[in-house]
Amino acid sequence: MSPYDPSAFPPFAVTVDLVVLTVRRHALCALAIRRGEPPFQGRWALPGGFVRDDEDLTAAAARELAEETGLIAHDPGAPTPDNGAHLEQLATYGDPHRDPRMRVVSVAHLALAPDLPAPRPGGDANSARWAPVEALLNQGGYGRDGEQAAPLAFDHARILADGVERARSKIEYSSLATAFCPPEFTVGELRRVYEAVWGVALDPRNFHRKVTGTPGFLVPTGGTTTRQGGRPAQLFRAGGATLLNPPMLRPEV
Repeated sequence: MSPYDPSAFPPFAVTVDLVVLTVRRHALCALAIRRGEPPFQGRWALPGGFVRDDEDLTAAAARELAEETGLIAHDPGAPTPDNGAHLEQLATYGDPHRDPRMRVVSVAHLALAPDLPAPRPGGDANSARWAPVEALLNQGGYGRDGEQAAPLAFDHARILADGVERARSKIEYSSLATAFCPPEFTVGELRRVYEAVWGVALDPRNFHRKVTGTPGFLVPTGGTTTRQGGRPAQLFRAGGATLLNPPMLRPEV
């Protein structure tokens, strides 16, 4: 005799929602989609979708990421390929009333990638764009072109806030900030990532000393670039050391 009756438990669906972050024009931005179908039709939301019967959570998140951005997820800690993104599980959200359609549990994921082109909407989205995270988080909503800001759909304001805080805290001690950079980057470009994610200005000399002080954290490529203007700057890539020691503590704002 079975110890329990599966039919006694109510069914529910599982979705994946994506906090996709990038740095555009020196600002931390998140991918936002305007929903084209109910519920919350016309409201901005995070990209995501339902998990299929034949896929696990990581595969579902990677599929949604590829569909929304064209990016290929890669293993955390590995160098980011030219068309790749860092992808990690963020948290699970299961409030019984978070989705008016039915009981839906969302397993949110955080994705980070270098400066990305304008997104193309798909699925149930009728438009998509990169939006500054502060605009999305202010009062839980987002408006543009004279629109009145409306709260993000579902509980996506909470999910976005959690994803942004995860990124802000992890770059203190890990190599996560390099996921916002191209495969080869300058120390100045990496510093501007920290400044965009934290929303502060950092002293260039102190920053250079800290990120080059941990052996293997940054590895010189032997090349230089003038793409930032001025004198040629040395190019680096992310090294095998994934921990910054000592950590770079976030300045108080």
